[in-house]
Amino acid sequence: MSNQPLAYRMRPKTIDEVYGQNHLLGDGALIQRMVQANKLHPMILHGPPGTGKTSLAIALAGSTNIHYKLLNAVEHQKKDLQIAADEARMYGSLILILDEFHRLDKSKQDFLLPHLESGELLVIGATTANPYHSINPAIRSRCHVFELHKPEATDTRKMLEVALEDKDKGLGDYPTKVDEEALEHMAASSGGDMRAALNALELAVLSTPADEDGIIHIDVTIAETCTQKKNFDHDKDGDHHYDVLSAFQKSIRGSDADAALHYLARLIKVGDLTSIGRRLLVIAYEDIGLANPQAGTRTLAAIETAERLGFPEARIPLANAVVELALSPKSNAAYRAINTAMQDIDKHGSAPIPVHIRDSSYQGAKQLNRGVGYLYPHDYKDGLIQQQYLPDPLKHHRYLRFQGNSKFEQAFREAQTKINETIKSSKR
Repeated sequence: MSNQPLAYRMRPKTIDEVYGQNHLLGDGALIQRMVQANKLHPMILHGPPGTGKTSLAIALAGSTNIHYKLLNAVEHQKKDLQIAADEARMYGSLILILDEFHRLDKSKQDFLLPHLESGELLVIGATTANPYHSINPAIRSRCHVFELHKPEATDTRKMLEVALEDKDKGLGDYPTKVDEEALEHMAASSGGDMRAALNALELAVLSTPADEDGIIHIDVTIAETCTQKKNFDHDKDGDHHYDVLSAFQKSIRGSDADAALHYLARLIKVGDLTSIGRRLLVIAYEDIGLANPQAGTRTLAAIETAERLGFPEARIPLANAVVELALSPKSNAAYRAINTAMQDIDKHGSAPIPVHIRDSSYQGAKQLNRGVGYLYPHDYKDGLIQQQYLPDPLKHHRYLRFQGNSKFEQAFREAQTKINETIKSSKR
């Protein structure tokens, strides 16, 4: 048997051997149609590690009659791209598969552009990064962008079963019996990473001695030992991290404490106390806001406590804060108000401030009419008197609109209404 790892040997040669990705390869899907027409276009394949981006690219090349070359955007130099371009001219066309596509430097990008334009090189880029964040727009606009999803456990299981039976590329020469529960565990615990699942299967088969009948028997205990723990895919510097943070905030905003705790647990697993703290403070003021004004203070106290404790104990005050924020009444009245006010600034610029509320503390201010006519509120009943504060173009604009989602916000709304009514009836 080859010394190459099982995951490498089982890499699909055509798209018929690809498991999962039905949204790209199913009947009528765009990539399937490209292959059927034998007309590939430049593309970028992006998705989490282990989803088979490079494998799919190789399978696409194998499903056509076009030569292909596999390079790495970091390891290979511009001269390697030139060799690929020369081969493309020799063959008439060439599929260039580029791993870590987001790591292309400017000189390599500049080299590729004209070859992409001419169609000499059919570039298939593979990347774990979001191409809309990490790929030069000039390159991206010349490529179709396809997102690969993590395979379902059922797809991973099918691949494991094929690997057990395949005598050429897989483990078919080994007399092996794998229990149903063991297969299920390896398929599920890989977290959609087919490479991890195949590695676990290979380790289980090669490290388990045969029984007295010459059979290698893999039970769930062996499967658990070889997979060790559930695959956890979360790079705190990657795009997926921001998806988790987004889901974290939206779960709290939607008052789903269980989902919020789930995403908090993910963030705790990667030890990102800074991002957790920042996001919780934003939530306390953006999403809870005036519906529970003390939430911000208590959230800050929980964060400071977590920072003093450090992990793993930090999870306790953080969980308390998350539960309170998720179950608290919500108000974004102040958030919407400041956003609307800033939009007015963008639209109207720095409109002149009414002269009666401008600074009048310096000598000569009266000669410039600064502060003249200003009415000092403390001189009037309830500290309220009608006068203009907003600039003329905005004097009728109102930003603050309460929803009344809690007793606090209802009190603010009543206070605002009372102030407006008192001012309207006030006498100078």
